[in-house]
Amino acid sequence: MNKFLEKLKHTDSGNFFLMAGPCVIEGEEMAMDIAEKIVAICDRLEIPFIFKGSYRKANRSRLDSFTGIGDEEALEILKKVGERFDIPTVTDIHENEEAALAAKYVDVLQIPAFLCRQTDLLVAAAKTGKVVNIKKGQFLSPGAMQFAVQKVADAGNDKVMITERGTTFGYTDLIVDYRGIPEMQSFGYPVVLDVTHSLQQPNQTSGVTGGLPRLIETVAKAGVAVGVDGLFIETHQNPSVAKSDGANMLPLDQLEALLEKLVAIRKAIR
Repeated sequence: MNKFLEKLKHTDSGNFFLMAGPCVIEGEEMAMDIAEKIVAICDRLEIPFIFKGSYRKANRSRLDSFTGIGDEEALEILKKVGERFDIPTVTDIHENEEAALAAKYVDVLQIPAFLCRQTDLLVAAAKTGKVVNIKKGQFLSPGAMQFAVQKVADAGNDKVMITERGTTFGYTDLIVDYRGIPEMQSFGYPVVLDVTHSLQQPNQTSGVTGGLPRLIETVAKAGVAVGVDGLFIETHQNPSVAKSDGANMLPLDQLEALLEKLVAIRKAIR
C-alpha cells in the first residue's frame, strides 16, 4: 500500500484519520476559517486531517440548486488551504476530464457514490497518480466494491480508499450496515465512514435533501467502535445557511467535543 495511506492507517497516535470540511467551497474566508479551526483541534487530539471541499456540486435535486462559485476559483482556494496549513486536501470529480484538472490542486480525488461503477472515471482518476477515494454506491453491497478498487489498481495506482456512506433503505432514507466495514477492509485498503452523508434523507418531495444530524454522534461512535480507519464529516459554521447539504452537516462548534469522545472510544478498543 502507498506510504501516504499506510501513514493514515498506522498513525503514531493510533487514532482514526479525519476527512472534514464544508460540503462545497462557498468562498475563501469560510474555507480558511473552517480549516484553521479543524487543524487546531486535530493537532491537539493527534488526528491526521485531510481538508474536504467540493469545488462544484454536480448531483443536485433541482436545477436552481447552488453548484459552486466557479471551478478554478474554488480549486485555487483548496490549493491555498493545503499550502497555508500544510495539510492534504480532497475534492470530488464527476467527469473524466475533471480528473487531470482537479489533480493540479488537490491530493485526493473523490469518486461520488453514484459514479463508483464508471470505469472511465475511475481510470482517469487513477492515471493522475493521486490518491483515489471511492465512495460506495448506495445501491452496492460492500463486497461489490472490490471491483471498483480493482479498476484503479489495474490502471496502475495502488493509492485507494473506500468510503461507506450508507445504503438505500426505502425511497427516502439510508442505513449503515457496519458489517461492511471489516469486509471492505479485507481488500487491503483504508475504509472511511462518511458519517454525515449516511444521515441524508434524499428524494424529498420539496426537492431538497433532508437529514438527521442529531444522529451524527451515534453513527460516528459506532463506526469507531467497529474499527473504521477514517471518518468523513461535513461541517459548517452555520449549517442552516450552508449552500449545500446543510440538513445533515455538523455545526463547526460541535466538532471538538465529538472528536474528543471518538478518540476516547478509539483508545478504549485498542
